[in-house]
Amino acid sequence: GDVKFAAGEWVGLELTEGKGVHDGSVMGISYFDCPAAKGLFAPAQLLANDMLLDSATVEAPLSAKSSLPRVVAVRAAEDQRHATLPSKERTVDSSFSLGQQVEWSGKKGIVRYIGDVRFAAGEWVGLELTDAKGMHDGSVMGIPYFDCPAAKGVFARAVQLSDAAAVVTTPEAATPIASVSPTPVAALTAVAIKAAEDEAHATLPSKERTADGSVSLGQEVQWGGKMGVVRYIGDVRFAAGEWVGLELTDAKKGMHDGSVMGVPYFDCPPAKGVFARPAQLSASSAVLG
Repeated sequence: GDVKFAAGEWVGLELTEGKGVHDGSVMGISYFDCPAAKGLFAPAQLLANDMLLDSATVEAPLSAKSSLPRVVAVRAAEDQRHATLPSKERTVDSSFSLGQQVEWSGKKGIVRYIGDVRFAAGEWVGLELTDAKGMHDGSVMGIPYFDCPAAKGVFARAVQLSDAAAVVTTPEAATPIASVSPTPVAALTAVAIKAAEDEAHATLPSKERTADGSVSLGQEVQWGGKMGVVRYIGDVRFAAGEWVGLELTDAKKGMHDGSVMGVPYFDCPPAKGVFARPAQLSASSAVLG
């Protein structure tokens, strides 16, 4: 059926062999239930085409044909994990190219993907961080944009990046401002780095209450049997409509630290943040700070 993270019809699978990417829930939306890291979404066409013509499958005895859906699902997952989407060579404004070393929010990385994504509109740049922790391995919501080690991948807008090779004038080495103005390149680089640092430490503004007035900022709520505190209410980049950001307060594990795809909606400890629709929440009377 339909999903919130991409257009068109998708098929949710519980893998019986190999590793998946979730437990049937994506971005706080529960589509189906399965064990952790056993769930996967794929377009229907990945579950058919020439995989059914594999010689080992075609020549299988009739008694073995009941395993065809399992074989197709496993192979679709393997193909999806190992085949990445094609990337552009350069960004639209030609400021960054594939394989270039860049800085994002003070973290160094290498450009591994440039192009459209399923989780937001516009052009995005996929990075493999070289000296810090990221958010994924190049795949987001089961879509393989590029390959990198686990927890080393992030996505960012081109305007959030600066060239790692650019030279920034330091106070010690700089010529006095009275005699020489900063060069355009150094000035722009300094502005880009400052903007990235500001963005890394500042979360997006939140509404005080949901549109229907049922949930308020700081309120203790229940979501899918898990207790949490409302930390953000408003629009998000990964889906349409109003969403509520929660910091889970019990022992249950969330999905992020309040940032999704490099956008900081709120702050919370790692793996304690989730997003949900207001209709998925049941509110208690307690309001926390």
